[in-house]
Amino acid sequence: MSQPHFHLWHAAFGLVGDGESHSKPFALPGSRPHYTPDRPGQVEHIRLDLTLDLEQQRVAGICQIRLNPIRSGITTLTLDAVHLDVQAVQVNQQIQTFDYDGKILEIYLTQPTAMGQLLTLTITYAVEQPTRGIYFIYPTSDYPDKPRQVWTQGEDEDSRFWFPCFDYPGQLATSEIIVTVANPYRVISNGTLISQTSLANGYSRYHWHQQEVHPTYLMTLAVGDFAEVVDYWREKPVTYYVEKNRLGDVTRSMGKTPAMIEFFSTVFGYPYPYPKYAQVCVADFIFGGMENTSATLLTDRCLLDERAALDYFWTESLVAHELAHQWFGDLLVIKHWSHAWIKEGMATYAETLWEEFANGQQEASYHRYQDQQAYLEEDRSRYRRPMVTHIYKDAIELYDCHIYQKGGCVYHMIRQQLGDDLFKKAIQIFVQKYAHQTVETVDLLRAIDQATGQNLSPLFDQYVFRGGHPDYKVSYSWDSETKLAKVTVAQTQGADTLFDLRIPIAFGYEQGKRLKSFTVRIQEAEQSFYFPLETKPEWISFDHGNHTLKTVELTYALPELKAQLLWDPDPISRILAAQAIAKKGGLEAVKALQLGLGQETFWPVRQEICGALGTITLQQAFAVVSQALADPSPQVRKAAIQALAQQKSRDHFEQIRPFLQIGDPSYQVEAAAATALGKIAGGSVERQPEATEVVEIFRQALAEKVGWNEVVRAGVVAGLAHLKDSPPALEVLLSLTSSGTSQPLRLAAIRALGTYASQQDQPRIIERLRELAREDFFFIQIAVVTALSQLKTPQAISILQSMDSQDGRISRRVAEAIRQVQAQMGNDPALQQLREELTQLKQTHVDLLSRLSALESQAKSPSDEATPA
Repeated sequence: MSQPHFHLWHAAFGLVGDGESHSKPFALPGSRPHYTPDRPGQVEHIRLDLTLDLEQQRVAGICQIRLNPIRSGITTLTLDAVHLDVQAVQVNQQIQTFDYDGKILEIYLTQPTAMGQLLTLTITYAVEQPTRGIYFIYPTSDYPDKPRQVWTQGEDEDSRFWFPCFDYPGQLATSEIIVTVANPYRVISNGTLISQTSLANGYSRYHWHQQEVHPTYLMTLAVGDFAEVVDYWREKPVTYYVEKNRLGDVTRSMGKTPAMIEFFSTVFGYPYPYPKYAQVCVADFIFGGMENTSATLLTDRCLLDERAALDYFWTESLVAHELAHQWFGDLLVIKHWSHAWIKEGMATYAETLWEEFANGQQEASYHRYQDQQAYLEEDRSRYRRPMVTHIYKDAIELYDCHIYQKGGCVYHMIRQQLGDDLFKKAIQIFVQKYAHQTVETVDLLRAIDQATGQNLSPLFDQYVFRGGHPDYKVSYSWDSETKLAKVTVAQTQGADTLFDLRIPIAFGYEQGKRLKSFTVRIQEAEQSFYFPLETKPEWISFDHGNHTLKTVELTYALPELKAQLLWDPDPISRILAAQAIAKKGGLEAVKALQLGLGQETFWPVRQEICGALGTITLQQAFAVVSQALADPSPQVRKAAIQALAQQKSRDHFEQIRPFLQIGDPSYQVEAAAATALGKIAGGSVERQPEATEVVEIFRQALAEKVGWNEVVRAGVVAGLAHLKDSPPALEVLLSLTSSGTSQPLRLAAIRALGTYASQQDQPRIIERLRELAREDFFFIQIAVVTALSQLKTPQAISILQSMDSQDGRISRRVAEAIRQVQAQMGNDPALQQLREELTQLKQTHVDLLSRLSALESQAKSPSDEATPA
């Protein structure tokens, strides 16, 4: 499974961080240990025969489960089945009695099991207007152009919402799905299409069969009036299914899939194991993608038009991520959700591996740097946890940046410790040894040991089985007499969580043409290392190559940081130098960053330099940033606009305005310009543009900037949210939250309400969010939670509590939002003043009591005093 790309997900659905996370536990109230349940036997095959009524949103089904009992004497079988209409149960064609409470189906066997004697369970059931597991998408009066589709989403434990099953990943079985549906809809599912039969009543019957074992959460179907595009890899079909009006977007969005299949088949040492690979783009999909065995479902938001293809790279990463799951997650299945990092971490790292193969080492390094930042932000602002934990409320809570981005970084650290050749060998042995089986983290350790003889338990103990990462503070000095370079490294994360790692330190000469490298072991709270060098180095590269997941504060002098920015061959090292230079501030820092910006050939470093310049509150810094508005890279232009918005001046407003009103080739740049204009206009500075002027600019943009995934108009909405004292801006935002507004724009407007109201009491916004909270559409609920999380009023908590859901995807965010609102209320100046006054009253009370005691003591006569014993 994939979240949408990190930046998209957190901008759209994430919660705003509210400070240090280390005091915030991961386990929510009500969490408990979870274990793989006892197995009554081995499920060998699952057969579903379904009839779909798309108009009535109904499924009529017969589920057959062939079970090989693992022991004799079992008299009751317990299946997962949520909100199903269970009508009849048979075992080996004999009617059985059963109890069903809406969640668990208890089947009372007329004959106890006999080990090795197969049972065939046949359950007749129906599903009426389901809310999870299987989703009916259809046009409405507000959204008449929405396609009519049906699709499933089983991870983590949602398959039980559309068929009865033993719904946990430890059970692997073959499967077949037979679906009867009205024409012209087609059905895509796992495995091979055995037959497609036209029926006399205007229906068709599709029969799919998956002969490779897989868990229930990877069983799928997707139904729609799709167009099909067929490609091939080694004569196996590689198919793409999209709405017919999106055919032109297929190749630019997913056309590299056959090359990716070849690449991963080589890297993982196991040819793609399934008879076909399908990718189906569906509407309203709740994640970025889902790696159902041989039939991946993707959000249709990943389909790129020509402009989006200029600067949206996450689609290629999404395609690579889900494809890599066909090995890690599908061929090798996790035995329990607590080990999900094995598959999600590798699928995330596979994005980097593909990036390295397709675009080079620098692109891969920056991709990995972004993964690091995603994890570090979650660790800082949400919680810290071990990657492997079985204590949670709902398994879906585990699907966070700890198992995706941190997991990918840990795989890279394994690669760095083993070396490329041994890493490849270890991964290939892992895949080959456990193909079509379940795995746990210890199995990966054993495969590494088998392939390399190396015991990586110390690395796993520090990064996998406990939370956190090292925070390094690094200083450097040079002794010209002894020709010794001294590097002092402090671990600042706390003495109780020291890391023991080997870190390379390189010294650079001749503008990057020569490097001298050493490896040191860092295991104490503070250590100093001395390196004999022939001459003073130009710069120092701590953790050369930046392969270690960490934070680092570089306290070198400006000349060394400047040389590192200009000449270090590693782009991440250059970025870290830019950030360290910016922290020094001053005109010399600006000049160093200006030189770096002018010399840098790799756009991500130029982008990060712009961001660093934006933190320096000097006009000269913004003058340098202004030059980057003409950069050929849209990402750099976007970063320059965002940096200029840090200083809310009329001059900057006029510099940015043309990027929205005249336009830019990039959607992202136009969106960034809109948001920046709102931030500048909403600031309290002299000569700022009037809010009414900006609202009119935004009204025009909302009328004209209709485009891919509403990126630009969502940027306009974000800009409106910063006009906090503008009633016209609020009116526009409220109007855009109405049903009938395009879905991405409506969601952006709902989230923007939280930004608008975050610093002031807005009863109209509270009431509108209360109304929206009653809607049951997943994305609306997430957007409302995001908006409410920005407020600081008890009313927000009341609404959030009313939204608390049995759906772990919602309940986790609700709980965190409540905690965030409470923290923000604690930061309210009025509340702080009341607390200070209460503290003063308490202290006055204590003082008065002390004075009273002293007076009483003085008033006592000598005869009243106690006699010493």
